[in-house]
Amino acid sequence: MKNFFGKLFFIVAIVTFGELQSQQTNSPEYFATSLAEDPVVDGEIINDPVWQMIPAISDLIQIRPNYGQPVSEKTEVRIAYSSTTFYVSVVCYDSDASGIVVSDSRRDADLNDEDSFLFIIDTYHDRQNGFLFGTNAQGMEYDAQIDNEGKGNNNANRQQGGVIGGTNINWDATWKVRSQLGDYGWSAEFAIPFRSLRYAPGENKTWGLNFQRNISKNTETAYWTSLPLGFDMKRLSLAGSLTGMNLRNPGNLKLIPYVLGQYVNDKAMDETETNFDAGADVKYSITPSLTLDLTYNTDFAQVEVDDQQVNLDRFNLFFPEKRAFFLENAGQFGVGSPGEVDLFFSRRIGIGEDGSLVPIIGGARLSGKVGQTNVGFLSMFTDDVAEASIEKNNFTVGRVNHNFGGTRSSLGGIFISREGLGEMDDDYNRVYAMDGKWGIGNKAEITGFVAKSVTPGIEDNDHAFKILGNYDWNGWRLNAGYTEVGEGFNPEVGFLQRTAFRKPEFLVFKTHRFKDAGKLLEIRPHVSYRGYWNFDDQLITSFLHVDNHWVFKSGLEIHTGINFTAEQVFEDFTISDVTVPVGYYNNEELQLVITTNPNTALSFDTRTIIGGYFNGHQITNSGTAKYRIGDRFNSSLTMSHSDIQLDTGNLTALVGGLRLSYSFTPRIFVQSLIQRNNVSNITSVNARFGWLQNANTGLFVVFNVVKDDDLIDALDNQTFTIKYTHRFDILN
Repeated sequence: MKNFFGKLFFIVAIVTFGELQSQQTNSPEYFATSLAEDPVVDGEIINDPVWQMIPAISDLIQIRPNYGQPVSEKTEVRIAYSSTTFYVSVVCYDSDASGIVVSDSRRDADLNDEDSFLFIIDTYHDRQNGFLFGTNAQGMEYDAQIDNEGKGNNNANRQQGGVIGGTNINWDATWKVRSQLGDYGWSAEFAIPFRSLRYAPGENKTWGLNFQRNISKNTETAYWTSLPLGFDMKRLSLAGSLTGMNLRNPGNLKLIPYVLGQYVNDKAMDETETNFDAGADVKYSITPSLTLDLTYNTDFAQVEVDDQQVNLDRFNLFFPEKRAFFLENAGQFGVGSPGEVDLFFSRRIGIGEDGSLVPIIGGARLSGKVGQTNVGFLSMFTDDVAEASIEKNNFTVGRVNHNFGGTRSSLGGIFISREGLGEMDDDYNRVYAMDGKWGIGNKAEITGFVAKSVTPGIEDNDHAFKILGNYDWNGWRLNAGYTEVGEGFNPEVGFLQRTAFRKPEFLVFKTHRFKDAGKLLEIRPHVSYRGYWNFDDQLITSFLHVDNHWVFKSGLEIHTGINFTAEQVFEDFTISDVTVPVGYYNNEELQLVITTNPNTALSFDTRTIIGGYFNGHQITNSGTAKYRIGDRFNSSLTMSHSDIQLDTGNLTALVGGLRLSYSFTPRIFVQSLIQRNNVSNITSVNARFGWLQNANTGLFVVFNVVKDDDLIDALDNQTFTIKYTHRFDILN
């Protein structure tokens, strides 16, 4: 096995170095226009003399459906800036303006299934990180932080991935956009205050830049910078350049207080209580690239509840972080393997092992850049919870990561600590780690980390590490890696999907785009493997996946795959009262995925798995159906049904969730999430009303119900919360 992976790494290196001379791309440039006065932001571009005097970018290139061809509808993008604000305007001409699709007006809703425009700016020009903004023809607001070129939030283990890198849509800045619809198509005007961004001030600065236009009627996507197949706009190492930026320090100090009233009715305990609370956050930009956040009596009452999951295996389920305070700049604190070995997992702060809330007294976070070095420091204090035997704790994270200018390479380190503040002796846990990335041109990279934990009473095998080589260019994606987690490795402020393993893995993936194949756009044949061994060289889990994605021009996708699995069980365990006995189990399973065109009012995606399961077999169907009416009402129904028949018993697991949303305006909405599963027999309802102001502040009204069917020890709890948050810009 080791010889195989060594050869695969060697092949990746040979292919990469053999093509280094041919990998340069044409990187377009645009000179930003400096304005003496701020324009009126109303979405009117064509008849605005200020914008018409500014040169336009119009040469966008399709990546879908006709790769390499000019965008099918005329598009004009212009960029300007004043002493305080960064401006972008776009005119999206359309020969059939009556067919423009607007599917969602909620802030931060996905813009890929409608007519939309997005742009990304790499304000440090480090070719790795940036800010993403977008809108549709109704002026919806979309913004996100991009870390590590958007990579890191996906995981092959059929769970939602971690927060190491990726796209952080929970980052909400203060800015505005206005749009207009007309016979010509539609236009939009963005105004982003410099104090909402992070950058290095100075004269004649250069930012990375790219644009994306989506044209719904053609299921078309076009970019300013031509990208190889398989890439998107987040690939900042291939972005164009925005030059001529003369930037000063705008000053930024924000005070964000909240007040909260809450009524709790626990019918099972026959108890009611009314709570009133208050707290505040402070955000101060020490420099335009370094921000200090302070929080006191932190509250997350407005956050949507977790999706219900049923554990049908032996290993830990992953529940993603949803709290905005911890998700802002989360990628800067992330080290490890997303969703599998997260060295720092912020859900350990303020949430108990059983999902109960632990009060957060307060804390501080310092994050940003000093030159080309990313720095981060986080320190949070949590209160004790007597009934759960939880002591007061301090959680501290220190992070440094240096980017080697323009090379897609970096080297960093992290320190993570939990320190008990109660009366227990030796109540602490610490993790030390180093991580790095070697970018080999634009096509390949080698990444990895090495970590050690310190826990009283554990002396041996308290290590973890991973190395992964990746080649990604022109539709080819090849990678091979090895992960090891020692028996004594114990990251108490992290997440381990499973403990004590050695894991080799590889992937060979090819995207092939057809020039003329009728309705078929492309195919994506691929094969992947991952195996888990213990430290006695015994196989625990093996998973070989062989698949092909059939992608049609209409947006329809069909994935046809087969999985070859092996599981070795060393101790009996139960799945919802059904015992899986000790044994070695080899199985095969067929996998079918169908995804319809998301641009239509009704769309769905389904996954079906049929095959062996431990000492029996399973039929699992899961999927989501989405239905919308205009851009205001959106709904989705998610169902997962598993019929498992083992030699020792049968199990049927059904989990369902219904999401409903109505947007009165892009900033006023009503949302609900209703969930039910038949294993724990828990029904939950989360209903939220939001009236947003700037950057996710405003009025929130939340109603939660959690109820089960246990006749003896029934759970029946209702919580009603009203919360108001306001942002004061003290320095303008």
